[in-house]
Amino acid sequence: MTPGSNIPLSAARVTVDVAAPVRLDVSGLLLTADGKVRSDDDFIFYNQPSGPGVTYRSGGGTSPDAITVDTAAVPPGIEKIVVTASPDAAGQTFQGIEPTATIRNADDNSVLATFTPPQLGTETALVIVEIYLRNGQWKARAVGQGYANGLAGIATDFGVTVEEPAPAPTPVAPPQPATPPAPAMQPPVTPPAPPMSTPPMPQAPAAPPAPPAPPAPGAGKINLDKGRVNLQKNQTVSLVKGGRPLLSQVKMGLGWEPAYRGKDIDLDASVIAYGPQRNHIDSCYFGKLQIVNGSIRHSGDNLTGEGGGDDEVITVDLGRLPQDVTGLVFTVNSFSGQKFTEVAKAYCRLMDATTGEELVRFDLTNAEPQTGVMMAKLIRQFSGEWEMTAMGDFVKARTVRNMVKPAAQAL
Repeated sequence: MTPGSNIPLSAARVTVDVAAPVRLDVSGLLLTADGKVRSDDDFIFYNQPSGPGVTYRSGGGTSPDAITVDTAAVPPGIEKIVVTASPDAAGQTFQGIEPTATIRNADDNSVLATFTPPQLGTETALVIVEIYLRNGQWKARAVGQGYANGLAGIATDFGVTVEEPAPAPTPVAPPQPATPPAPAMQPPVTPPAPPMSTPPMPQAPAAPPAPPAPPAPGAGKINLDKGRVNLQKNQTVSLVKGGRPLLSQVKMGLGWEPAYRGKDIDLDASVIAYGPQRNHIDSCYFGKLQIVNGSIRHSGDNLTGEGGGDDEVITVDLGRLPQDVTGLVFTVNSFSGQKFTEVAKAYCRLMDATTGEELVRFDLTNAEPQTGVMMAKLIRQFSGEWEMTAMGDFVKARTVRNMVKPAAQAL
């Protein structure tokens, strides 16, 4: 498609995914005939992933984020859904990283159209495409309209209340009682302020409202420059040292000890490899000690949890992994059926396989009476670097086979 062109939609449910060489924040806004949202509930993004007829799906850094529109479920009065995007890194422009929107049939994933906005420069956010209703027919239009003030500028322009840190007071042109400001003309300076509760914006220059331990998405990301990193649940570290991706062999060591009465416990550590669409590629575990041409290797089964150090070790050659392997989920299962409440000091740690240096550690502090746990995941970013996220999510699964589906959903 070219800017301004449109196509009739041949499917009632369509997905718009937006890809670029860098990670993007993608969102959707439901608009009425006056081009505004009805309330902040009509702003769909990662922190508010569903609304009437519109849902957001994260690509997890390995595949594009996407907005799905079910036109049959869009409420009366909504005539347009705009799909927007902005770089995840604060302040980054689209110059040289032009995104491509792909419109698909959400039911069979067939491609209906693609659009790449041309000649971008200082834009830090874009309205890329819109799904709109015209004379009873839903259509898609290529837009490519850019904003230099980020996703906050787009949201404000469409009537979303943007909560940002109060700027330093400025004496410039204070409003006079007889001359109210014109909010529609300068949305970045004087945003409309309807009395609504406001979801946090996904791209604010300062840290967004979030638990204090995890880093803010795309800002202040933890790396390995300062040495070993202790992760808390849901916290992410970029496997980068000195600005360079750590494309060497790494080892994931997993360990545990019996709890309380000292009874032996047989746990099995595994790693599940996935492709860009969360498709299962293979699983490495005690019964299959090598996968993907030997780039992932398992140390073998520990039947008791006894002994010092790691109980089981999985070695991953990041540099040799095929490009279609974009996500790894490290799991531990209790094949004998014992619950993790009977386990003490379960942990995982990432080491440099060459030097043995411990890079990242995650200690599982709270156990649940389940037979499986997803300990951590490694995700390949568009830039080629890998990120590790501590998980600590428990599921009912005694074998790695039963972990494949929940792990895919967790990517």
